[in-house]
Amino acid sequence: MTLGPLEEELAKARAAYRDRGRWGAADVLGTLNFIDDAIRAHAAGLVRRGHCFSLAHEFDAPGAEHGRRAGTRWDGLGRGDATDQSWHGRSSTGTGTDYDGDGVTGVEQLRDAFTGRGVLLDVGRAVGDARGELPDGYPISEEHLRDTVEAQGATSSVRRGDIVLVRTGQLGRVRRLGAWEGYVSGDAPGLSFTTLGWLHRTEIAAVATDTWGLEVRPSGFAEPAAAPLHRIAAPHLGLPLGEQWDLEALAEDCAADGVYEFLLVAAPLPGSGAAGTPVNPIAVK
Repeated sequence: MTLGPLEEELAKARAAYRDRGRWGAADVLGTLNFIDDAIRAHAAGLVRRGHCFSLAHEFDAPGAEHGRRAGTRWDGLGRGDATDQSWHGRSSTGTGTDYDGDGVTGVEQLRDAFTGRGVLLDVGRAVGDARGELPDGYPISEEHLRDTVEAQGATSSVRRGDIVLVRTGQLGRVRRLGAWEGYVSGDAPGLSFTTLGWLHRTEIAAVATDTWGLEVRPSGFAEPAAAPLHRIAAPHLGLPLGEQWDLEALAEDCAADGVYEFLLVAAPLPGSGAAGTPVNPIAVK
């Protein structure tokens, strides 16, 4: 999939997909505003068996040295775009008085916001190979996401305020093969830049995947591009992104019982002014 010139596509996306100002100029939560008390109460009611799944990749596991950048993590709203702006147009570069991105939107602001209904979209099983894995460089499109929901059934329907987990199968594959070289910064399956419309339209609270960088690598642009989806998601949609989530055991359980929704508690470590943070997400079914 080859897209148009990078800067042209970024400009279109900035105009089309933006929640800046939606919750006021002082907002620090972004799309996490979609999770309200009623959604959290409903999510708590999804627990039937009380079985817990940690979705964190062990920091000291084989290959963990290849997974630095804090391993399983959330990227917050301080990350900037190609214009060096973060959420609500704050500066995302410089220091001191010239830098207000993480100083205002550090992940400590999100410490109690990541509890709600989690939904697993196991794209690897729905459209991947016999092992339920997508090949490196495979761009997940909006159609793939919709097809996965249809294949999995009603419990995977995506609603406003959901925290959506997208499994590609890459982490499971590299763990099985012991082939960690390239997991960091290498080619990977992931969300295509073209899914931004779906991410915006569904009004989800956050999205996470089992890959190092969430979006497909290579990106689909002819020229080299540094994380084009990231350049829109955080600074313009206000959408937190999760990376290196271990979804294997949860996916096996969901495939076995046919239930793809659960209570998800994924509180970040409250590092003051941090753009990202380690997390040990817990799914409870």
